[in-house]
Amino acid sequence: MTPTVYRVPTPTPEGDGTLTWDATTVVTCLLEAGGRTGLGWTYSSPAAAVIITEHLAPVLIDHDLGDIAGCYARMRRACRNLGTKGLVMQAISAVDIALWDLLGRTLGVPVNALLGGGGSVRVYGSGGFTTFDDRQLAVQVEAWSTAGCTAMKIKIGESWGTAEDRDLARVARFAELAGPGVQLMVDANGGYGAGQARRIGEQLDRAGVVWFEEPVSSDDPTGLGLVRAALRCDVAAGEYLSEPQQAAALCLVVDCLQLDATRCGGYTGWLACARVAAAAQVPVSAHCAPALHAALAGTVEHLRHLEWFADHARLEPILFDGVPRVLAGTLTPFERPGHGMSVSGRAAEYRVG
Repeated sequence: MTPTVYRVPTPTPEGDGTLTWDATTVVTCLLEAGGRTGLGWTYSSPAAAVIITEHLAPVLIDHDLGDIAGCYARMRRACRNLGTKGLVMQAISAVDIALWDLLGRTLGVPVNALLGGGGSVRVYGSGGFTTFDDRQLAVQVEAWSTAGCTAMKIKIGESWGTAEDRDLARVARFAELAGPGVQLMVDANGGYGAGQARRIGEQLDRAGVVWFEEPVSSDDPTGLGLVRAALRCDVAAGEYLSEPQQAAALCLVVDCLQLDATRCGGYTGWLACARVAAAAQVPVSAHCAPALHAALAGTVEHLRHLEWFADHARLEPILFDGVPRVLAGTLTPFERPGHGMSVSGRAAEYRVG
């Protein structure tokens, strides 16, 4: 089991409601068995690679890697004293995805078929960083339109909600750029308080916004519920959750549950959380990592869409070969064994350490 860390700079500094960054870190995991190699990855800290090496690899060395459920349980048990959320679950996610890829390659079957799926999934364009000026936003919206996206999302909640006027001005400009027939979505990344989010949300409703993501922190389910009860637009959250119990709690206060396979336990964890949402009759949306989430197309009936996040859509074709492309607003996994992707020779330039 070999983890590797890559760091890919952004074209310009980027920001949302509560963070700024100038690069994206990717931790890959390669699993070799029977002359075949499985690939998984997560968007995380370099520390995830240490967890893979020191805590996950040792418990899988003598175990059947085709027993993915057993491997998943072993990894969780091995990390009991570390906790199995956040960073640890991100590391587990990378290994789980590699296990599914390895199994698919061994059997000569696409991961999508192994997971019970098939077909395509709608994507929405995502980016619109708070650091963008009007010209940069216009370029991004035009690219999404050209790709056939009928739903698009920008960041608001700038500087922890202290730039309300600019937030609303950017939403108005976004609506002009997107034009009629496009579903408008915004993401505050937890930058507002509950009362503030309700006041902003009333204006978003008037502007025709249909999706208000993390109007308050996802650590504040009470606040999410208050905002949801006050607005017409859908309230969404869930990208940081790690396990089905957290999914169950959020399903009580959101209109759509976001799930990220690079954070919630790979494909195994994603499907477990999706089943919880199905029981609660809450639709799900795949968060970021579009190349990996393509394999989940058709696996659940209540998958609303997949986030075609600008940073990941840009760097995945750089680091990996075989990345599926968006056509007519949809993403379709390739019919290749496993998920069909491999680390590219181009990735060496971005390798850390």
